[in-house]
Amino acid sequence: MPAGLSPFSVLGKGGACLAGLLSFALLLPTAGALPAQPVPVQAQPSLKTLLKTGTLDQLAQACQAAVAEGNANTVNLLQQRLFAVKPAPQPLAVVLANADGLLTCQAPDLALQVLARYSPAPGPDRSLWLSMQWRAASAGLHHQRAADALQALAGGQPGALDARLLPVQEKEDGTVLSRSALDLLAAHLESLGLNREAAAVLLAGRQGGASSAERYGWAVALLEALPIAQRQRLLELALDRAAAAGAWGLVAELLDQQLALDAGPGAAATKAMQRRLRLSGRIDDAYGEWLARQRDPVAQDPANLQRRSALELQLRSPRAAGGHAASPQPRTNPVTHP
Repeated sequence: MPAGLSPFSVLGKGGACLAGLLSFALLLPTAGALPAQPVPVQAQPSLKTLLKTGTLDQLAQACQAAVAEGNANTVNLLQQRLFAVKPAPQPLAVVLANADGLLTCQAPDLALQVLARYSPAPGPDRSLWLSMQWRAASAGLHHQRAADALQALAGGQPGALDARLLPVQEKEDGTVLSRSALDLLAAHLESLGLNREAAAVLLAGRQGGASSAERYGWAVALLEALPIAQRQRLLELALDRAAAAGAWGLVAELLDQQLALDAGPGAAATKAMQRRLRLSGRIDDAYGEWLARQRDPVAQDPANLQRRSALELQLRSPRAAGGHAASPQPRTNPVTHP
C-alpha cells in the first residue's frame, strides 16, 4: 500500500450510500453441519407416535424427508414439535442441536426463538452460540440480526473475522461450501444499505493477494460518494495485488471497473484503456477487448474499427453466416472404374 494511504482514510465522512443489494442467494436454511441422512419411509414410525415420542434426531430426519416430499402439513407439525420437544432450561449442546434441527426443518425463526432461551457467557460457548445465531438469522433473511451476530463474534475487530469460515451452502454431494465471516458481514451490511460501513469492513481484511484485490474492488463499487480520484487509487492498489497473484481474470474485471468510472478523458483513462487492451491479448479475451474498444476514445480510428470487425467475426458463432468454421465439403459420389 502506498505510504500515507490507510484503507480507512479513503472513506471520508458523509455522503449518500448506494441502496443495498441482496448478496446472498447462497445462504440456504439448511446451511451448516451436515444433516443426518433421511430415514427410509418404511423404517419411520407412524407420524402420531413420532410426534409423541420422537427424539431430536428422529424428528429432524423425518422433517428433512417431509421437506423433500413437499408434504407441507407434515413439515408444519414437525416444526412445532421440534420447537417444543426440549423446553428450557437445557444445556448449550441441546439448544444448538435443537436449533440445527429446526434449520434442517426450514424453520429459522423458530430456531432463533430456541437460541433465545440461552445466553452464554463470553468464551468458546458464546462463539458457538453466535455462529448458530448467524445461521438462523441469515436463513431467515434477518440481515440486522445476522450482522449483529457477526459483529459480536468480531469483538470490535472486523479483521478477526477474516480467518473464520462459516457455511453458506450444502451441495448435492454432501460437501459444504464456506465463506469468510468478514465477507458475510460486509454483504449483510450492504443489504441494509450501510455501504460505507460494509466498505470499511472489507478494507479491514487481513488476507493479501487476489482475495484482497477482490475486496478492494467491491469496496470501490460501494463507495459511490467517494471522489473518483480516491476510488481510482483504491483500484490501483487492487490491480497491483491481483497482478502480483497472477489473477489475470480478476485484473481484467478491475480494469473494466476502472474504465467504467466517470474519469473523463485524460491520461488516467488512456492508461487504463491501453492496459486493458494489452491484457486482452495476453489472456485471449476477445470479448473483453471488443467491449474495451467500444469505449475507446479513438473508437472511430480506422485501425480500431478494423480490429473491432476482426473481433466481431471471432466472436460470431462458428457455424453462423460469416463464422470462422470451415464450410462443409460437398458430398460427391465415389468414382467407379469399369
